Amino acid sequence: MNFLRKIQNGIFNVDRFTHKEAPSVSPKTPFMLSERYNTLGLVEAGCDEAGRGCLAGSVFAAAVIFPPGYTHAGLNDSKQLSAARRYALRADIERDALAWAVASVTAEEIDRINILQASILAMHRALDALQVRPGFVIVDGNRFRPWGDVPYATVVKGDGKYLSIAAASILAKTYRDDYMRALHSEFPYYGWDRNAGYPTREHRAALAEHGPSPYHRLTFGGVREFVPQPGDDEPQPARG
Repeated sequence: MNFLRKIQNGIFNVDRFTHKEAPSVSPKTPFMLSERYNTLGLVEAGCDEAGRGCLAGSVFAAAVIFPPGYTHAGLNDSKQLSAARRYALRADIERDALAWAVASVTAEEIDRINILQASILAMHRALDALQVRPGFVIVDGNRFRPWGDVPYATVVKGDGKYLSIAAASILAKTYRDDYMRALHSEFPYYGWDRNAGYPTREHRAALAEHGPSPYHRLTFGGVREFVPQPGDDEPQPARG
């Protein structure tokens, strides 16, 4: 099953399980993110999402578990990094993590359950896909829903504080960008290879001209205005 088909079916996820010592890395710097949140020695997964504010496409989430003692001087919030740096760090994350997973929730599901619940569902799916079960979960932001009986903490701006959340933000962002570029080949006039589905001027102009695609979030402002409503084609009464 190819990449785009997996995304359309809502089953795209990847995971990895390795046993290794923490790799040799650069010495700790004053700007390095913290290794973990919990102080009980529990296996900890960091979670983050990408694409909440977009008008089109799935929302993506990732979960990452690093080995004990892991450090990496280059990891940071994906929004603070160039695209080239994000992809270079994605290779480091996939190489070094004890386990990682990426999952998505489709635009159709988003319209059905709302974007907050869809973002949490995407994180749950990513956690479900891990082949190492975490004993603790840390999540970027301030909203989450319990994943089974595993304790968790929400951390505002956590992608700039904890290594595993930063790594999750990078995976979610880069895999979602790959997905939007794949969709761009099907609907090039929206400019998704440049705007990733966000409401740029170019994207809004294309919506006004072409209407929404099958990948647009029809309940979102900026899209629903262009969704035909029942009775739109019926003759309107004459006004005298």
